[in-house]
Amino acid sequence: MHLRRSPAPRTPLPGPGSSRRRILFRGTPVAAALALLFSAACSAGHSATPAVPSTAQAAPAALAALPRSTPAALTSYYDQKPAWRACGVPGFQCATVKAPLDYAKPSAGDVRLAVARKRATGPGKRLGSLLVNPGGPGGSAVGYLQQFAGIGYPASVRARYDMAAVDPRGVARSEPVECLTDRQMDAYTQTDATPDDRKETTGLVDEYKKFAKGCGKRAPKLLRHVSTVEAARDMDIVRAALGDRKLNYVGASYGTFLGATYAGLFPERVGRLVLDGAMDPSLSARRLNEDQTAGFETAFQSFAKDCVHRSDCPLGTARTTPAQAGDRLEAFFRQVDAKPLATGDADGRRLGESLATTGVIAAMYDEAAWAQLRQALTSAMKDKDGAGLLALSDSYYERDAEGHYTNLMYANAAVNCLDLPPAARSTTEVDKSLPAFEKASPVFGPSLAWASLTCAYWPVKPTGKPHRIEAKGAAPIVVVGTTRDPATPYRWAKSLAGQLSSGRLLTYEGDGHTAYNRGSRCIDSAINTYLLRGTPPADGKRCT
Repeated sequence: MHLRRSPAPRTPLPGPGSSRRRILFRGTPVAAALALLFSAACSAGHSATPAVPSTAQAAPAALAALPRSTPAALTSYYDQKPAWRACGVPGFQCATVKAPLDYAKPSAGDVRLAVARKRATGPGKRLGSLLVNPGGPGGSAVGYLQQFAGIGYPASVRARYDMAAVDPRGVARSEPVECLTDRQMDAYTQTDATPDDRKETTGLVDEYKKFAKGCGKRAPKLLRHVSTVEAARDMDIVRAALGDRKLNYVGASYGTFLGATYAGLFPERVGRLVLDGAMDPSLSARRLNEDQTAGFETAFQSFAKDCVHRSDCPLGTARTTPAQAGDRLEAFFRQVDAKPLATGDADGRRLGESLATTGVIAAMYDEAAWAQLRQALTSAMKDKDGAGLLALSDSYYERDAEGHYTNLMYANAAVNCLDLPPAARSTTEVDKSLPAFEKASPVFGPSLAWASLTCAYWPVKPTGKPHRIEAKGAAPIVVVGTTRDPATPYRWAKSLAGQLSSGRLLTYEGDGHTAYNRGSRCIDSAINTYLLRGTPPADGKRCT
């Protein structure tokens, strides 16, 4: 499945991570053909949050709220006083907060969570902490805070809130899940994700199995306890450690699933919640994959319509239809599948179909990346130089110039495979699903169909199933959807807003993944007013 992380701001920001190359994926982009993992719907691990399987006759059951009182076994966690210290970027403080590895057995050990904050700058009365999460799953919230949110959120918001973040368990600074060596990850990302024969199919399956086995070997205990439900419960401990009575939160992409899960578990502790680029927790992994495949096709058609009217478009001219542009891109993918392109990479990597597809999909997250994609495609299709698409793919995977990967893709798989049963359990199931995926997207359908196997060989059984989140009794929750969002299709936002008892749907009519802080004055004004005054936008409000 693809990653669900919010895209970066459209203009460079000062400080670490502000370069244009990294800015595309500083929130929540897409995963490549092999790592395309849909983040699962809310996990129902542990007895406190039972779930009922979805059937054709009945809708999934709603997530059950936890008791209002704190269990005695968790009191010590809720009473923590973090030891704050200066860290990383000037003005930021960091601390470690502990949470139980297993909420059903708090005495079984702890998980250490990395927390960061930047105190409110004033003027005006402090409104508490504003926790932010960029999505993924697997994106570093602490990194996002230090590189963007803590310096790039509106000054009026930063004046009134302590900007804060916690890396979810298994992610980045919070006991990260690890699975492969960097060299093994290079091989994984280059494996042909659209097999043409039995040998290539076996090779693809072997890579999925190697990935899963590596995760199980390197993180045997933690791998069973990285569900979204557990991460949401951790956020309540962090809320208490920050000294807040209620949780104020802005979550993007997968971060909306995390925030909605928190609201379902702790509805009476909901403060001001913004869920931007929303996910639908009531859907199966297979349905999520198909919907996202259609979303990337919609985004590609928008890109193609724009591209063919520009002089540097390698996919056609003004008379070229989006379908014809797609045919040309498919032909290019077939060419690099048969004969990968040179890239000038120090490690000798060449641009095959998988890396090329990842590079294109990555740019679908934000229309600000379309010019970069046109240039990369021109270099690849006309000059036989794959360096531009490789750079897009590397940014997506968070691979640095030295060939080192962050744990983004490992955490992504670990959370997804625990949260939902696999989208496909065998190559036979993938074969049967291919027509539906190809109908959803002739360009991306095959690679995304085969990506459904990612969780098929996972060493840990899933603890979650699809279900609704109602959060009865919660304060108003703002759910934001973008009409041509590639990674979290608009219908998901409509569904989540409808499930939440206090959901307010805010619509951005436009392109790209997520909407807040990405250029729409209408969206930004509505959300800022809600965060600062507590007044949510009218349900159904639309912005351009």
